[in-house]
Amino acid sequence: MPGINRDGVEIYYEVHGEGPSLLLTHGYSSTSAMWHGQVEALARDHKLILWDMRGHGQSDYPDDPAAYSEALTVGDIAAILDAVGTERAIIGGLSLGGYMSLAFTRAHPKRVRALLIIDTGPGFKKDDAREAWNARALATADKFDREGLDVLKAATRERATANHRNARGLALAARGMLTQRDAKVIELLPEIKMPSLIVIGADDTPFLAASDYMAAKIPGAQKIVIPAAGHAVNIDQPQAFVDAVLPFLKNLPE
Repeated sequence: MPGINRDGVEIYYEVHGEGPSLLLTHGYSSTSAMWHGQVEALARDHKLILWDMRGHGQSDYPDDPAAYSEALTVGDIAAILDAVGTERAIIGGLSLGGYMSLAFTRAHPKRVRALLIIDTGPGFKKDDAREAWNARALATADKFDREGLDVLKAATRERATANHRNARGLALAARGMLTQRDAKVIELLPEIKMPSLIVIGADDTPFLAASDYMAAKIPGAQKIVIPAAGHAVNIDQPQAFVDAVLPFLKNLPE
């Protein structure tokens, strides 16, 4: 099993295909398997790198709450790129994975060739909005502590079918990675220089305004709304998702 060791925490990743590198990050409480329906299409002309965030899937579930943070997740992405011998990659993700892709861009702009932001919010400028988000994240963590992995049975499709080893890692990830501390990512948007594609499901109501905001703030960003799709747009409408993403990838400058 391919993986890297980050200070004693094993991080799982997998590589498909050859060509320019494309790294995709899953959403909170999902896993890299959520992209498996797109592997054939995306790996035809790219080196597709998928991975499991800490506390998720086949990566480790450390007991230390300090082992879960935005900074460590950004570091995990950088370490995976190093492990596969990639200096610059197209960086993308869904929901929390999209937010972490933006955070990675803030920390390592020279390593990002293009951005693929899917059903994602860029964080909050206002403290009260951030506090409300954090309260929901902490409530999610408490629910995983109380009910275990049964919480996912009622979740969206990509999460209900996700394979996790325990719920404690997901609870700690909600507290350390899903919660937000500042407005640094949302403030970054006007400074993003690389080509950016924002993809959103038309029925993903909580993230529609955030997608409009990012499309307005990121210079030159393209936005595609996919009909009859919710939060897991690539699973709800797999062909429409590929049809949206491939032309963007094909037309990227070297």
